[in-house]
Order: sequence, then structure tokens, then C-alpha cells
Amino acid sequence: MNEKEKVALGSIAASAGLTAAKAVVGLLTGSLAILSEAGHSLLDLAATLLTYFAVRISGKPADAEHQYGHGKVESVTALAETALLFLLTAVVVWEAVERLVGAQQHAVEATIAAFAVIAGSIVVDFFRARTLGRVASATSSEALEADALHFGSDMWSSVAVLAGLCGIALGYSWADAAAAIVVAVFICVAGWRLGRRTIDTLTDTAPAGVRERVTAIARRVPGVVGVERVRARPVGPALFVDLAVAVSRTLPLDRVSAIKDRLAAAVRADMPTAEVTIATEPRALDDETVRERVMMIARNRGLAIHHVAVQTISGRLSVSADLEVEGTLPLAAAHDIASRLEEAMREELGPDVEVETHIEPLPADVLAGSDAAPARIAEVRDALAALAAEVAGLGEVHDVRVRETADGEIVNFHCRVDPALSVSAVHDLVDGVERGLRRRFPAIQRVIGHAEPSPLA
Repeated sequence: MNEKEKVALGSIAASAGLTAAKAVVGLLTGSLAILSEAGHSLLDLAATLLTYFAVRISGKPADAEHQYGHGKVESVTALAETALLFLLTAVVVWEAVERLVGAQQHAVEATIAAFAVIAGSIVVDFFRARTLGRVASATSSEALEADALHFGSDMWSSVAVLAGLCGIALGYSWADAAAAIVVAVFICVAGWRLGRRTIDTLTDTAPAGVRERVTAIARRVPGVVGVERVRARPVGPALFVDLAVAVSRTLPLDRVSAIKDRLAAAVRADMPTAEVTIATEPRALDDETVRERVMMIARNRGLAIHHVAVQTISGRLSVSADLEVEGTLPLAAAHDIASRLEEAMREELGPDVEVETHIEPLPADVLAGSDAAPARIAEVRDALAALAAEVAGLGEVHDVRVRETADGEIVNFHCRVDPALSVSAVHDLVDGVERGLRRRFPAIQRVIGHAEPSPLA
């Protein structure tokens, strides 16, 4: 049994005891105020029973029929309690007015038992309202919060009844009915506050300030370029946040997913009970380059391109790229893919853009192979060292690997390069060594050179 259920059961026991005591004393003394309190306590007993079952049901996890959980069961219970409070208010006010203006007089006795039961009620309501409020705050339980509100109001209405009994003892016969009206006012105020809060929950009213807080958090997350929509609604202890943000359309999916993860974590860090759903909307940014736009077009079509070259020829934009397709694909099918890609580029960049694609076969996903014989590796290593020695800026060749596959030999090697050289210059140098090796050994199908900066002297 969790803490919410324990305090609900304790409240049930207290309500039952107070209801019985007030009813007995009210009947013996004829006090409308005490009888009103007894009726109020009886309704509280019914309400606390509803609360007990509500907190048990609301604690169940989400299922196929209640995909947002069962938290609103507590709100429905609180709404029922609100209706009971307004009903009791009407009955008490009616009877009090009848006693004040009616011809028939009602004898009321201010006995020691009456004072004792009301004083005891004040003490009990004080402690259980404080306990219920503490647990409600810790668990975000609307049903327990409703009970805490009830019993806090009960305490002050009991003080009014106590004042009415003092008036009766001093000879003011109207004091009891007046106290009953004060009790009704307290009941009505409690019902109004509870009802307004419950209706807000049932109608998915966003908690005050949540939208602004979530918006501020989202704008601080790197990669978020705009906040399109923020929606929030409480369901029991949980706060469901529906968030749509704009991100650069040129970002790959893994980057977008990382932005969403960081944003969800940031919202939960500020609001621990939040259940966050995030949608991203692509947005064209003013600083997009032509190359980024071309890469985005290919990526959105699931195509792999590289060596994207962008030029301006006599004021006309020219774009070229290498397009990778399955090597076994017929040329006609591959050409259709390239044509559709080129058309998409023209739609994005303008109809006057010059677009050219060079079709290349994709390497196999997994190519079976084995290490070449040591003599062959040594032969390739010596050839690479000789080629590198002829190129200014290239240094030691090491970590040479030669693998034999069905498509031919694949060579991997590392080499030292002047760290002051640009990436473009280094690429040209290493590429020259790769071409030289393939000319010397036609059986080599592919050469991959990895450049490393030479240690500084």
C-alpha cells in the first residue's frame, strides 16, 4: 500500500468518527450548525471513499484503452465532490433561512458535549488537512488535494459553529442559524475553488506559465532554430507536453534525433513529471550553402553522392556530383535515378542551373577477403615507399595491408605528411601515390591512403 492510499484510509476513519459524533450531538442539542457539520462530514466520508478508490485506480499504468494513464480518474472524483458540496450548501442555507425568518422556533442547547465534539473536530481537521496537503503536494494527487482543501475549510467552518454555540450560551437564539450560514459559505467557497481547478484539468487547461517555460528551454537548445508549438496538459501527477520545433532542413536524421533527445532531457530536468513528445519541422535557413542544399536533396531520396562541385560560369550556376548506385543495376535504371535527382536539384536551385551527375557503382556491403602473402605485402610496401619518396611533403609509409578479394586486391596504408599542408593539397599528394600504385600493379582494385601529420621537430 503506497502513501496516498494510507492517508486516504486514515481520512476515511476520521470522517466516519466525526460524522457519527456530530450527528449524535446535533440531534441531542437541536443545533442546525452541528447538524450541518454532520452532513458535511457525511459527504466528506463519501468523498474520501471515492478518493481512496480514485488514488488506487489512478496509480495504474497506461494501457491500450487509457494510453495517457488513469490520472483523470482523480479529477472525475474531485468533480463529484464539488457537486456534493454545492448540494449541501443549498440544503444548509435553506434550513438556516427557515429558522431565521420562520414563525416556528427551534430550541438549541449549548451543551458541554457540543463544545467538545466541535473542538475535537477542529483538531482532527487541522492535522489531517496538513497531512493530506503534504502527500498531495509530493504526489501531485488532485483527489488528495481536494480532500485537503475540504478539511481545511471544515476546520474554519467548525470554528464558526463553535462561535454559534457560544452565542447560544449567551442567549442569542439566532446565533446557531447564523453559524450554519457561515458554514454554508465555507462549504460553497471550497466547492468553487475545487470545481474550478477540476474543470481546468478535465478541459485540458494548460498550467500557468508552462508554455513560456518550455519555450524558453527549447530556444536554449543548440540546433533548435524556432519553436512552432507548445501544448501542455496535466493528467494526474504527469504533465504531458507536446512540442514542435524547427530545425535546419540540411541536418541528417541522426543529428535531428540528438537535438530531440537533448530537448526532452532539458524539459524533464526543469519539470521532472513531464512526458515530452517532440516533433521537428524542417526549415530553410538563410545561410544554407548550395552544397548543403544538394546534399540534402540526395539524402532525402536515400541516394549517396560525393565530390559535389559548385561553380558559377558566366553568371550561371553549375553543379556536378558523383552519384553512387548498385553496381549490378542496368544502366537505364541508373540513368533514371540520376535524371530524377538532377530534376530535383533544378526544382530547388532554379530551372537555369546546370546539373551533371557522374554515375559510379557502390562498393559491396560486405566483401569477403583474406590477407595477402607476406611477400606480396612487402612488395606493395616497397612500391609505396618508393612512390612516396618521389613526392615532396610525404614521409614515412607504414601500416600497409593488402587484402585479396574476388574483385581484386584492396590496399590500405598510412603515411606521414607535413602538418602545415592544407587538406586539399594532402588529398592531391596521397591520390597521386594511390594512382601510381594502381598503374604499377593492375591487379589492385582499390587503394585507400590515410594521411597523418608528421611529428613536429
